[in-house]
Amino acid sequence: MDSKIVKKPSATLTVNNKQLELPVYGGTVGPDVIDIRKLYSDGKVFTYDPGFTSTAACESQITYIDGDEGVLLYRGYPIDQLAEKSSFLEVCYLLANGELPNEGEFKRFEKDITYHTMLHAQFDRFFDGFRRDAHPMAIMVGTVGALAAFYHDSTDINDRKQRTIASHRLIAKMPTIAARAFKYSIGQPFVSPRNELDYASNFLRQCFAVPAEDYKINPVMARALDVFMILHADHEQNASTSTVRLAGSSGANPFACISSGIACLWGPAHGGANEAALNMLEEIGTVDNIPEFIRRVKDPNDDIRLMGFGHRVYKNYDPRATAMQKLCHMVLKEVGAEDNPTLKVAMELEKIALNDEYFVSRKLYPNIDFYSGITLRAMGFPTSMFTVLFAVARTVGWIAQWTEMMEDDSQKIGRPRQVYTGPTLRAYVPVGQRK
Repeated sequence: MDSKIVKKPSATLTVNNKQLELPVYGGTVGPDVIDIRKLYSDGKVFTYDPGFTSTAACESQITYIDGDEGVLLYRGYPIDQLAEKSSFLEVCYLLANGELPNEGEFKRFEKDITYHTMLHAQFDRFFDGFRRDAHPMAIMVGTVGALAAFYHDSTDINDRKQRTIASHRLIAKMPTIAARAFKYSIGQPFVSPRNELDYASNFLRQCFAVPAEDYKINPVMARALDVFMILHADHEQNASTSTVRLAGSSGANPFACISSGIACLWGPAHGGANEAALNMLEEIGTVDNIPEFIRRVKDPNDDIRLMGFGHRVYKNYDPRATAMQKLCHMVLKEVGAEDNPTLKVAMELEKIALNDEYFVSRKLYPNIDFYSGITLRAMGFPTSMFTVLFAVARTVGWIAQWTEMMEDDSQKIGRPRQVYTGPTLRAYVPVGQRK
């Protein structure tokens, strides 16, 4: 990756009665950054930033977020335009290569992905090692990491061609693994992918087809899944992406790195937020119960939480939430559930929150998780699959970020520091002499 950061006038920091000149750099858009790489060697201090709320860990040219304005760009393209006009595989190509493909490039890429969707025949034996009631995300963590045991010809991280092959394999095989995890959890036989189907249709068929009858692709559901994956494809340096980069900084193979990202995504504060939002809406039950729920949310002595509102980065309306709301209405209309009580609760709760000073002053706007749970449930997926679907979509983002890191000469193995508050030096006392 060719660096595009621009040098700005330096910053001056006085610490321990010593004045330090720190380089300042800027990107194409967004806040400038202060380079503190020599802060410890020159000033003998660390920075303290729990959760990395003000730390830029890398230079990236993939995704840009302006949380104050509610902007999300993939390689410069607004998320709403991509959701409306593009396809998931085209977005995959964009994230991985930096530009939208022409017709010939897209056909080659689509074929490469389609013809990598099958798994090694012996791979299916892994699933038999899991309990029938195993959570699909547990299966995903284990099996994706195991891909390295089957595809040795794409684990050399220093070989550009092998990195590309591994990238294509991960994008292609993730839906197949996810569908198998789902089928295994419900006791149904696995369904193999079909080369004549598009990416989303193939995944739906692998999840819902049964041997007793032919599965007919619903184009509305296929498009809904496609857009869902576009909206979740990448999101800058979030927890799981940072995990992938940190694992990759050690030189780990790409399959292991993506597995680490899946493990991080499994956390309820990250990938599990849509399930929590759906549970909240179902617990509210009806529109009549919303005022009491709002009262409890505002009560500092009540431990009830408002899920699906607010975001670590967005301090405005999540741009993905608008597209997700449209998607939700489209899916519910298709399945004849326009009068869905959970949707009514969601719409009324959103309306109240957007006009209530308590929520507006705290910048608690709806995020993408608010409507995604309702949508996925209507499509036929159980809550245990919500985070799995997130992982399938986010794989391309993880891969693009990992590839960018591998091509960045300035990257080093990740090694955060700490503020140590434990005991100072003390001598060892034999067990018989301890009080």
